[in-house]
Amino acid sequence: MDFDLTPEQQQLRDAVASLGRRYGHGYFVAKAKSGGHTTELWDEAGRLGYLGVNIPAGYGGGGGGITELAIVCEELAAAGCPLLLLVVSPAIAATVIGRHGTEAQRHRFLPGFADGSMKMVFAITEPEAGSNFHRLGTVARRDGDGWILSGRKCFISGVDEAPYVLVVARVADDEPNASGSSGRSGRSGSSGGTDRSDAADRLKPALFIVPTDAPGLTRSKLDMEIVSPENQWLLYLDDVRLPADALLGSDTGADYRSGLAAGLPALFAGLNPERITVAAMAAGTARYAIERASTYTASRQVWGRPIGAHQGVSHPLAHAAVQVELARLMIAKAATLYDAGRDAEAGVAANLAKYASAEAAALAVDTAIQVHGGNGMTTEYGVATLLGAVRAGRIAPVSREMILNFVAQHVLRQPKAY
Repeated sequence: MDFDLTPEQQQLRDAVASLGRRYGHGYFVAKAKSGGHTTELWDEAGRLGYLGVNIPAGYGGGGGGITELAIVCEELAAAGCPLLLLVVSPAIAATVIGRHGTEAQRHRFLPGFADGSMKMVFAITEPEAGSNFHRLGTVARRDGDGWILSGRKCFISGVDEAPYVLVVARVADDEPNASGSSGRSGRSGSSGGTDRSDAADRLKPALFIVPTDAPGLTRSKLDMEIVSPENQWLLYLDDVRLPADALLGSDTGADYRSGLAAGLPALFAGLNPERITVAAMAAGTARYAIERASTYTASRQVWGRPIGAHQGVSHPLAHAAVQVELARLMIAKAATLYDAGRDAEAGVAANLAKYASAEAAALAVDTAIQVHGGNGMTTEYGVATLLGAVRAGRIAPVSREMILNFVAQHVLRQPKAY
């Protein structure tokens, strides 16, 4: 077992860390509080090739995998600039299109993912169903050679910044069920808390690449108590008409059944990269908080010596640091398994990594605030601004409770709890 990064991976980590430090947490917070976006950082990261490290070289990318993209996510977050769109665009959308899109779709979109000029967000969560895709209310109906989409989505990140959104819909019941056995083989171990025995028979999911300016697609901003430049949105799809090739995996109307067959495997293809990169971003945020706190406690003088000399201050920080390092090991394992094509094992590891990193990040930020005392709640010291995001990380993209359900059922072989 090798715990060392390759020379190329270490160079990537160092270079991304350097880029992140040039912008820093002050830049991130200023953008968030002014209603702006981190466009300058995103564009520079794209020009330098960091946003496309997981895109195949044949499409202009770096030819790496989720391991490399997780490094980018972690190091930007460790510099105080956690970019959520790294998760939804290159991790989810680009992976799904790369693995299950047609050749025409790959040529159309992957080069833009590679240089950062293409942003595509992801829409699965719904007001009534939450993340239970077995009960999706968004429906796709055939319309000649094309499709009509109707439904609602919620908590859709960054849709105001992207020209496309990848929408998960349920194909109307009168369409042939083309997702049967292919769906079962594509999801073993990859989703926290899903029913693996009969999902394919009860559901015909399909993924559609929808322009965000399509007629019938409207949005409403959700006000969030999170300091982030990426906004959250409600989406309304009112008879949104789409051409045949909007269906992922389908070039023409005559071949649309191939797109339906790709639906469930494509959906699950995005879940492991999502969990791994969210975990990496949380670990980076935790590292940033601990570094800020350690610098403060080593220099803040009370009663003639640094407050870090007191074990009541240093031990909680040390405990948080241990939890973060353990989470980072799980992230590395999950990414390695995923890049090796061991999807079932990667699914378990990705869930564990997401759970561990979310808990570690929440602990690290809370501890960092505490050791700063009153200064911890000021914007100037740069730790309280992380509080909302790390708390949300215990909920999204899959809650800690659903991960525990998954581990109990699929790792410990306990009866299903829901």
